[in-house]
Amino acid sequence: MVLDKIKIGLQYAMPKHALSRLVGKFAAAEAGWFTTQAIKYFIKAYDINMDEAKLKRPQDFATFNDFFTRELEDGVRTIDDNASTLCYPVDGKISQQGDISQGQLIQAKGFKYSLQTLLGGDETTAAPFQDGKFSCIYLAPTDYHRIHMPMDATLREMIYVPGDLFSVNPLTANNVPNLFARNERVVTVFDTAAGPMAMVLVGATIVASIETVWAGTITPPAGKDVFRWHYPASGPGSIHLKKGDEMGRFKLGSTVVSTFGPGMIEFNETAGPGTVTRLGKHYADVVASQPEIDAEES
Repeated sequence: MVLDKIKIGLQYAMPKHALSRLVGKFAAAEAGWFTTQAIKYFIKAYDINMDEAKLKRPQDFATFNDFFTRELEDGVRTIDDNASTLCYPVDGKISQQGDISQGQLIQAKGFKYSLQTLLGGDETTAAPFQDGKFSCIYLAPTDYHRIHMPMDATLREMIYVPGDLFSVNPLTANNVPNLFARNERVVTVFDTAAGPMAMVLVGATIVASIETVWAGTITPPAGKDVFRWHYPASGPGSIHLKKGDEMGRFKLGSTVVSTFGPGMIEFNETAGPGTVTRLGKHYADVVASQPEIDAEES
């Protein structure tokens, strides 16, 4: 369609970083009445279910970011506590999921992208996930925007990868090659009892920043360099997270791409592209437990 081509062309032409940082400044501002009115508009425009939120009134939020990353009411989401299953890490919708084949992930019909590029360009980081599985979940503006752990895990590496800030909605995913491997992103790599897991938090147009619970705001740093942080498997400085624990959040939405080692998990057979996800529900099954990686402390 001509309109779709125009929208995609505008994505390439617009100053995405400048626009995103400008929106980010507003979203972080305590602008009183103006902030409250913006929140009211957003709730109405996207039919946000505030009954699920711990704070329910627009005036309860000092900033738009506080509203967008709002906490849920206790008990609204139940975490599947079966040790042999993974739970969905977010509310959203599955874009694609399946096998990582020849180092490639499926983005959309006719588009694939590189596992190694997605994970920051280092062959050593990507190697444990070759021939494994991946899942890509898109968070719409209406969704809850905190990200939780699908299983118990120990953090081993975090990587900030600079890049573009294309929108990550279905239209863009179907038309912009290498979308998730070209956008700004934060890669988190974990050890689990079943094998390696990575969760990639992908930035997008007007995503003001990405945060993790252990490091706070990761984006936007200055410059165009890839940054890497390594964490020990045990002892001081180690970070262990339980299934269902919050691990990060998006300020103004995006996508989570998860990757798993070969032979590690099988996805819920009733779910696939287009499936609506809810935090805590059955995501996948552990195929066979493996010893945790006994890597040298970094």
